[in-house]
Amino acid sequence: MRHRVTVEAYLGDSAYGPRYGPPQPGIRCFLDDQTRLVRAKDGREVTSTSTAYCLPGAVVPAGSRVTLPSGRQTTVIATLTRDGGGLPTPDHVEVQLV
Repeated sequence: MRHRVTVEAYLGDSAYGPRYGPPQPGIRCFLDDQTRLVRAKDGREVTSTSTAYCLPGAVVPAGSRVTLPSGRQTTVIATLTRDGGGLPTPDHVEVQLV
């Protein structure tokens, strides 16, 4: 987990647009800059430009704002928990980014 990102958790919409929680800097992950087609939580197919593989237990809700090491800000499409249930697999949280 060589990369660090900053996450501002999505709190919902307000009259002025989306609301975010306070920045949580230094969340460790492996960042993969690869474009691919993913399915959003509402069923739409969306193009993901990056995927962050975080340590188990990372809390990064869909809609959150993420600042990458390059300084680019992006939005979370979906978060998937990858847990092998005790099997010897690389457990992690997959965060798909726009």
